[in-house]
Amino acid sequence: MKKTLLTVLAVALAIPLTFVMAFGQNGAPSGPHYNLNIIGVAKDKTALMKDNNLTGQYGHAIFVNLDGSSKILLAQGEDFQVLDKNGTDGDGAKFQLPAPDPDNDGITQYSVFARALGNPGGKATVTTCATDPVDSELVCSVISLSLNASTRPAKFTNVSKYLLYVYADYNADGTVERVPLFGSALQDFYWQYDNNGLKLTQLRFYQCSTTVPGDPSGAISDSGCF
Repeated sequence: MKKTLLTVLAVALAIPLTFVMAFGQNGAPSGPHYNLNIIGVAKDKTALMKDNNLTGQYGHAIFVNLDGSSKILLAQGEDFQVLDKNGTDGDGAKFQLPAPDPDNDGITQYSVFARALGNPGGKATVTTCATDPVDSELVCSVISLSLNASTRPAKFTNVSKYLLYVYADYNADGTVERVPLFGSALQDFYWQYDNNGLKLTQLRFYQCSTTVPGDPSGAISDSGCF
C-alpha cells in the first residue's frame, strides 16, 4: 500500500519516483515536492477563489487573516490541490491531500516540512482539529505547530507530527491517542491557523516517510527523508 501511494504522489507531482534525498542548506530534503504557501493578508479576500470543477487551477497558495483565526479545511484525495484558497471568509479555505497513514502504524507515506518567512515578530500557531462522529464534539490536538518569522536563518523543519495527526483523548478514557488525517475515529479534519502577524508559511510535502510517536511528547524520526 505504501509503495502504491508513493507512486501516486510521484504522478501528482509530475516527476519520476526515483530520486536521492539529501540535506539542503534551508533544512529541507532535496528532491521532488509539492509547495503550499499560506499567506497572511490584512484585508479579507472577496474574489472567487473556489475551484468548483476541481481542476487545480487555483495554484499553490492559501490566504489567511494576518491577525486572527482562519480555518483550512482538509479533504482526502489522491493528490495535493488547493480547492478553495480564501481562508479569510466564513467558510474557510480548503486543501486536498492523500491520507498520510492509513494503517495508523506511525509511519507516514509522505512528510511535510514548514518554515516561517516575513518580517521578524510575525508568529502563528497551527492546530489540527476534527469532529467526533459519535457526539459531534470538536476534537483538537493537544500539540500545536508554532511558527516564528524571527528565527534566523529560516529553515524548514519536519512538522508531520503536528499537521498530519490529531493527538487527543477523543473518547474520554483518560488516554491521549494518535489519529491520522482521515482516520475513521474522527471526521471533518481541518487546520486551525491562529495568526499574529505572520506573512508567509511555506509547506513542502515530500514523498518520504516520517516515524511519529504514539505519545505526543515523543520525538519523530525523519531518517526516511535524509
